[in-house]
Amino acid sequence: MQLIVVSGRSGSGKTVALRALEDLGFYCVDNLPIELLPTLVHATSDRYESVAVSIDVRNLGTGAADLHDALEFLPDKIKPEILFIDATDDILIRRYGETRRMHPLSKGALTLADAIQSEGELLEPLAAMATWRIDSSGLNVHELITQVTERILGREENQLMLVFMSFGFKHGVPPTADTVFDARILPNPHWEPTLRPFSGKDDPVQHYLGNQELVTKFIYQVENFVGTWLPYFQRSNRSYLTIAIGCTGGQHRSVYIAEKLAESFANQHSSVRVKHRELDKKKNATA
Repeated sequence: MQLIVVSGRSGSGKTVALRALEDLGFYCVDNLPIELLPTLVHATSDRYESVAVSIDVRNLGTGAADLHDALEFLPDKIKPEILFIDATDDILIRRYGETRRMHPLSKGALTLADAIQSEGELLEPLAAMATWRIDSSGLNVHELITQVTERILGREENQLMLVFMSFGFKHGVPPTADTVFDARILPNPHWEPTLRPFSGKDDPVQHYLGNQELVTKFIYQVENFVGTWLPYFQRSNRSYLTIAIGCTGGQHRSVYIAEKLAESFANQHSSVRVKHRELDKKKNATA
C-alpha cells in the first residue's frame, strides 16, 4: 500500500492537494489524530492500494515524539512518503485576510503573524522528512493541482518527470525551478518590430532565432548539461525535475529554447513536458 502524508502550514493548500490525490484514486482522510494513523493503515491496507492522510497542527499531537511513535507502529512494509506544502509568511497572511478564517493557533494571545511562525516551528519535523516540497506562493489552485499530480504520477511510474519551463525574469524566477538558465544574453526578437507581436512558438520568431549562432550554441550547451546530469537526478530517487529558461519578458527567447529542448529530450526520455509561464498566464487571462 502507498501511504502519503500531506502536511504544511495552514493556508498553503493542503486541502487542494488532498482533493488532487482523491482524484488520482487515493482514499483520503483529513484531520486524523496522529495517534490513529497506525490503526487507519492496518484497517485499510487490505482494501486500498493508495491512502493519503492530512496531518498538521490540528492533529499533530504534542510534537515530534507523537509523530515518530505513530510512524514506528506502521507495518514494516509501509514506507510513508510526505508531501509538504508551504508558502511565504506574507502570502499566508494575505490568504487569511481574504478568507477571514481563524488560524488554528490564533485562539490565544498570538497574532496571526506569530501564529504562522509558530506553526512552522511545530511542523519542522515533518518538513525535514518531506519526500516532496511545494511552494504554493505563486500558484493558483489549478497550478497547485498540476504540481501535486505530476509529482505523484512521476513516482508511481518510477520515471522522473522532466519539465522545461519558460519564464520572464521581470516577473520573478519560478519557485519550482530546480535549475535556471539565463537567455537574456541572446539576440532579442522584441527589438524587431515585425516580430514583437509573436511568441517563440510562432514561425517568424522560430526562424529568426534558429538562424542565430549564439542561440544554437546556447541550446546545445544546455542539452549537454541536462543530458550529462539527468541520469544522476534519476538515481537520486526524484520524481520531478524542472529546467527553467528565462528571458526578459518570457515571450520569445525562453519560449523558443524551452520548446527546442523539450523536442530534443522527448526522443530519449518518456516523461517530458513543456510549460510557458507567461504565455499560460496571458492565455488564462483572456479565457
